[in-house]
Amino acid sequence: MSTDLTRIHNIGYRNYDGPRLGRAYARRSLYSQSLRGSYGLGRSGKSKILPMILFAVICLPAAIMVAVAVATDLKSLPVPYTQYAIFLQAVIALFLAAQAPQSVSRDLRFKTVPLYFSRPIERVDYVVAKYGAMASALFVLTAAPLLILYIGSLLAKMDFVDQTKGFGQGLVSVALLSLLFGGLGLVMAALTPRRGFGVAAVIATLTITYGAVSTVQAIAFGTGSDSAVQWIGLFSPITLIDGVQTAFLGATSSFPGEAGPSAGVGVIYLLVVLALILGSYAVLMRRYRKVGL
Repeated sequence: MSTDLTRIHNIGYRNYDGPRLGRAYARRSLYSQSLRGSYGLGRSGKSKILPMILFAVICLPAAIMVAVAVATDLKSLPVPYTQYAIFLQAVIALFLAAQAPQSVSRDLRFKTVPLYFSRPIERVDYVVAKYGAMASALFVLTAAPLLILYIGSLLAKMDFVDQTKGFGQGLVSVALLSLLFGGLGLVMAALTPRRGFGVAAVIATLTITYGAVSTVQAIAFGTGSDSAVQWIGLFSPITLIDGVQTAFLGATSSFPGEAGPSAGVGVIYLLVVLALILGSYAVLMRRYRKVGL
């Protein structure tokens, strides 16, 4: 082969001499971008409509309660802090069903995951950032109405100690709910690159299980099997949270007949919740083991 066919061309690329910000910066950036994206920030106007509507819907009842409490000098809130998310679980489920697939399904569909893992991000950074962002988005959604209730209770001159205690218990409850729901939602969404399938899987996981558990609990309570009611609650995400806050956060159970778990059974509820959170993280790590998804 003639050496005349070999050429070296200078096409003008320059070496990068700036600072290398590393994995931590990339992880924070991915977390921030994913969190903002959950509310449509930094995206098109159409992407902001649904999350902002759901945010307004979940905050509106709290604002109405505050207005009523201030106008009528109520001595306590109509709905306890720990019960608010339970009553509005449908709004939380819709938000998660819409945003979890948006967070991870598009990366799978358009095969951009290998680009994330090229450098400097690693698999654990991607999973931690996405999981943290989804849980944070849910916490913002569920904690905002509790903050409105708390501020309103102080304006209505309710007992400061009682309201602060209840507010703190409510924040612990929704933080645990955010971790549990965020993990389950991302697992369901990461199983398929198709966003529609991810939405259906998230809704099925949250709503069908709750409907089935509530029905079986009602049947058990109606037949006098009160002790079975608390064990049946182990099989739905929202009833798990209900059981934990009933056992440890002074909440009134939403189970039939208010037959919530005792402290002893509540330990099992808490262990199951923690196992699901850690299990969700482990499944996500396994899902992203191969970068060529």
